[in-house]
Order: sequence, then C-alpha cells, then structure tokens
Amino acid sequence: MIQQEKDFIFGIRAVIEAIRSGKQIDKLMIKAGLKGELIFELMDLVKSLQIPIQYVPNERINRVTMKNHQGVLAFISPIEFQNIDNILPALFEAGKTPFIVILDKVTDVRNFGAITRTAECAKVDVIIIPEKGSAQISADAVKTSAGALLKIPVCRVKNLAQTIKFLQQSGIQIVAASEKADDYYYKVDFTIPTAILMGAEDKGVDLEYLKVADQMVKIPILGEIESLNVSVAASILIYETVKQRLN
Repeated sequence: MIQQEKDFIFGIRAVIEAIRSGKQIDKLMIKAGLKGELIFELMDLVKSLQIPIQYVPNERINRVTMKNHQGVLAFISPIEFQNIDNILPALFEAGKTPFIVILDKVTDVRNFGAITRTAECAKVDVIIIPEKGSAQISADAVKTSAGALLKIPVCRVKNLAQTIKFLQQSGIQIVAASEKADDYYYKVDFTIPTAILMGAEDKGVDLEYLKVADQMVKIPILGEIESLNVSVAASILIYETVKQRLN
C-alpha cells in the first residue's frame, strides 16, 4: 500500500516535536543500532507514552520515503486511542451491558475497516487491538471503515492476555471464534456482557487465548471452502448479539 506523506513524519527532531505537540502516533520505525543524544531524548519520550517501536534496517524506512529521514519514521494515527480501564467502568456506571470486539492480529486494513464499520452500525462499545501485529490505523483505514473509526473507541493494549483476564474479572464473557469449536455461535447467550474475539486472517485466534476463552464457537460451513473472511465472520457474530439483545 502506498503511503501518503500526510500519514507519516520523518527525521529525529521532527518526530520529537510532533509527539510533544500531541500528535497521535500509531507506531515508530527506528533504524537498528541508531545512537546519539537526540535518539536518547526521543526514546525517553516514546517509552513514557508507550508508543510502539519497530527496529528495522534502513532499507525498510527507505521503502516508505527516500527523503532525509535520519533513520526515524513515525506513522500518524488519525484517532486517539482510549484506555479500557476507563471505558469499562463507565459502561457499567451508565447501566449498559458491555459489547466489545477484540481483534487478535487482524492485519489487513480492509478487513479491519469493514469490521469497524459493522461494529459501529451494531453499536459495539469498544474495539480492542494488540499493540503489535495489528493493521495500521491510517487515513486509509478510516476511509475503509466509512468513518466508523472516528466514532467508535479503539483501545490498543500492550498485553492482550492481561486485558482478556481483566475483562473476565470484570464480568465479561470472552467468546472466541474458531473452526476448532464444537458449538455453533447461535447457541451462546450474547445478552450478557460479552467480548467477541476474532483472530488473524491466516492463523485465527491464538491458542493461548482460545484456552482461556469462556466460550469457543464456530459458524456452519457447508461448502468446500473451509472458512469465511474474518470481516464476514465478525459480522455474523456481531449481529447475532444484536438479534439476541433486541429480542
């Protein structure tokens, strides 16, 4: 995917000033082995704000821009990430039955955008993604979501396993979609506080999370192709929740 210059900032000082001015950074690429006073200043800032970092070869940054990037490239996020620790108590205080979607390493921007669009239409309260291995939240992602990314809270978490545990301790059932499941999705009670967990396009939900999920469900597949696109599968589970809650 071709990156537009409005989607990123390059150069050490430029990135430092962008972060200090309040720009939302999706992720930061730094040339492996880069040193110097400005880099140390940048690293202190990045660590304090928990901005995801990738250490990459110089060639990787050159693929995005050939301008004088000094080994530092920051991708700008068009949204402000939220904190699940703040959102969840607020939902309960408002008397809502939390409706959450967790995306475990969904990397395709079109799938991510389509799921977000469906989630917003279904009044999902929040989407949770891991810090590493998720689709980049870019202007293209917002466009693909038909603007839904600007309307629905997105929480980016450092440790998805800990977040799942936190949700369970807060009374949220974790319903993981998997072809390995024995039960069909429509047998689950979605009227209680629920987080639907969808996995990566190629590998599905990580085995670590499947083991701790409260429910593991599958969608009937009657044809020869073994699985549905993740955005389609997510839509089916999301609207099963809507149907049950409306009834």
